[in-house]
Parts: sequence; structure tokens; C-alpha cells
Amino acid sequence: MDKDFSLLEKKLKISFKNKDFLLNAFIHRSYLNENPGFYLPHNERLEFLGDAVLELVVTEDLYKRYPDKTEGELTTWRAALVNAKMLSEVSKELGFNDFILLSKGESKENGKARDYILANTFEAFVGALYLDQGLKSCEKFIEQCILPKLPHVLEAQLFRDSKSSLQERAQEKQGITPTYRSLEEWGPDHEKKFRIGVFFGEKKVAEGEGSSKQEAEENAARSALDNNSW
Repeated sequence: MDKDFSLLEKKLKISFKNKDFLLNAFIHRSYLNENPGFYLPHNERLEFLGDAVLELVVTEDLYKRYPDKTEGELTTWRAALVNAKMLSEVSKELGFNDFILLSKGESKENGKARDYILANTFEAFVGALYLDQGLKSCEKFIEQCILPKLPHVLEAQLFRDSKSSLQERAQEKQGITPTYRSLEEWGPDHEKKFRIGVFFGEKKVAEGEGSSKQEAEENAARSALDNNSW
């Protein structure tokens, strides 16, 4: 391992008391396949914890800042702030890509696969920060790098997901509500892939793939919108 995490601490202006928490946040499962004797586990438990902390901080901020907004509106805004695309972008901005510990094969992967790893690493980092320094430090970190994205989310209407848009258009144009069916699942449990079809009645109008059913449905809806030029 040739990563100097003190450089990352300097950049983020965060100094970890327990450096192992920081290191652990950047250990991808594939790294341990090639380094089975490594003294720390992969980062998936930290990711689980960080996901909950991130959601709490963002939820509380939106709740306090927008007292006149409905639960539904705040839910869509939050989803746009903490989805994989946003988290991977923020991870890149923070320089996380230079510190992730991966297998040789995985380190050559780019594009979508790397974006998921970056998003998961961001959540793991939040989990590590929480264990090391508590909620206040997490709030400060998230306030600096995630919450400032909200104006862009609102301006670009990134909170309007493709499934909602497709449902609106399909009901308006054809008087029908789209349904989604699982077509295929493959891959090991930690890297499952899903293929979902979107149907108007019995007619399949598009398909989508993703690392979760939700993502595959969203991609299927986006394809359906494109196919119908909606």
C-alpha cells in the first residue's frame, strides 16, 4: 500500500484520531481478494453506517431550512443530493479517487463501475468520520461538500426522476400507468446486476440495467422517455 492519507487529511482539513478508520473507508472488497492477509476489513460496514448518517444530516437540514415544503418534495430533493451520481461527483472533487485501495483488475475499470465505488467510498468515509469524531464533524463535512449542491439540483430539476416523468407522460398521452418487471439478475451478492423491463399494459416499451432494482427501473424509464421522444 503506497497511499499517503495525510495528504487527504490536509486537503480536507480533517485530522483523524484513529487513522485506521480513515484507511478502512477506502478499502474496496476487491483489494482484499489480492491481499487476504491485510489487517483491516473492506469498507462495506462503514458504508452502511455512513449512508444512515448522511441521510440524517441532509434530512434535518432540509426539514429546518424549508418549513413550508411537503414531505414528498423534501424526499425528492434529498434523493437527488445523496444518490450515487451526486456522491461520485463529490468524491471526485474531494480527490477520493487517488486513495481507493482496489485490486489490479478493478483499478483499470473506469466509467460507471468506478462511479459506484466512489459513491460507496464517500458513504464509508462519512461512517469513518462519525466513528472517529461524532455527528458534529459529519454535519460540518456534509454542509461543506453536499448541501451547497442543492441550488443546482433545484435549478436543473435533478430531483425530477425519470420514473415520475414517465408516469406523468404515459397517463397524459395514453391513459396508462407504466409497470416494471424484473427480467434478469446476475453476478455475486456484493456486485449484483439487474435488468428491468417497463411495460405499458402487456407491451414492453424499454429495458434498463443497474446495480439495484431502483437504478434499473430508473434507466428503463429514461429509455422509455427517449424511445417515445417524450
